[in-house]
Amino acid sequence: MYDFCVIGGGIVGLATAVALLDAFPGCQLTVLEKEDDVGLHQTGHNSGVIHAGIYYAPGSLKARLCKQGAAATKAFCTEHCIPFETCGKLLVATTPEELRRMADLEVRAGINGIECERLDRAELVAREPNITGLGALFVPSTGIVDYRLVGAALRRTVVDRGGAVEVGVKVDRVAETGSQVEVRAGERSWMAHQIVACAGLQADRMARLAGITTDFQIVPFRGEYYRLPHSKSDVVRSLIYPIPDPELPFLGIHLTRMIDGSVTVGPNAVLGFAREGYPKGSLSGRDIATYALFPGFWKVIRRNLRSGAAEMRNSVWRRGYLEECRKYCPSLTVEDLLPHPAGIRAQAVRRDGTLEHDFLFADTARTLHVCNAPSPAATSALPIGQMIAERAATQRRSLREQRAV
Repeated sequence: MYDFCVIGGGIVGLATAVALLDAFPGCQLTVLEKEDDVGLHQTGHNSGVIHAGIYYAPGSLKARLCKQGAAATKAFCTEHCIPFETCGKLLVATTPEELRRMADLEVRAGINGIECERLDRAELVAREPNITGLGALFVPSTGIVDYRLVGAALRRTVVDRGGAVEVGVKVDRVAETGSQVEVRAGERSWMAHQIVACAGLQADRMARLAGITTDFQIVPFRGEYYRLPHSKSDVVRSLIYPIPDPELPFLGIHLTRMIDGSVTVGPNAVLGFAREGYPKGSLSGRDIATYALFPGFWKVIRRNLRSGAAEMRNSVWRRGYLEECRKYCPSLTVEDLLPHPAGIRAQAVRRDGTLEHDFLFADTARTLHVCNAPSPAATSALPIGQMIAERAATQRRSLREQRAV
């Protein structure tokens, strides 16, 4: 009998397991992951950025967790000898409207306690000779890392502190009674007092498997990347991001230095036809039917028809994708856009068509489900894990109080 069973071996699930082992020393804990290794989905398919948190509303949970997470991630990497680099990020304004938004971001950064420097056109070119724009904000604390290495180190930490991590375990049944929860995967089963599910792209299905009625649906959005040739690896010194458009649901294409020395371009955001189908053209009839039958999906499509059509066009037309990059890096050519693995974002969509951009939890007496862990979840994983562990501790106290009555 385990005290805790964590379903999902992504970076959030592993960070949660570490936090639970810290909060309850000596507890019996196991992590169940359906793939043959940890961190193979959103953890291993992202841009590898340690975000500073400049975008998020002052006082919001995302703003607080991101700032805490950036510091915690860097400290964890230092402790575990994981390479990272604090190279900084430039948010580049290319139109007068973006300059106005940039000024708003500068104010937000100050409120959030994030250091940033405003650059005019000449200062931008001096810092980044291959980048053009009317101005920019430089955020020096932004960094880069390989989150797969962070996930692997978290896995080792779980084991070192007495927990277990089991891979190749595809959970297909969750049965809760008054005293325990049974988790099954085929013929195998595990008994636990409490379950914490950090199932990412399968979060809604896992919640329903536990008997929870959900009013949201996970809709997969592909983030397609390109990689620049080695001859262009020095095209930028820091990360180059657009000024976000508040009318659009996703951030936009950027140039990202990777910890291995390469530079990626992307991601865009196109509707995915398979939750875990990374090659282009991947299709899952089950996944398509699941969101096609959900009324909130069609409301999202109607509200974002123009931007969605543009994203889909650029997905199939490389020159259209290139034009998005050339707004601030005009030296790039279509031949510079080399293949690179895509990522898939688990986007929770409400029944009313609202895109859920905040944390979303659901629970029963003995199960706690992380239904939406929004970007920047990788950066914020360590404090997110602590927050989830605190929720699990509250649930544990409630169970004890019920038994005492």
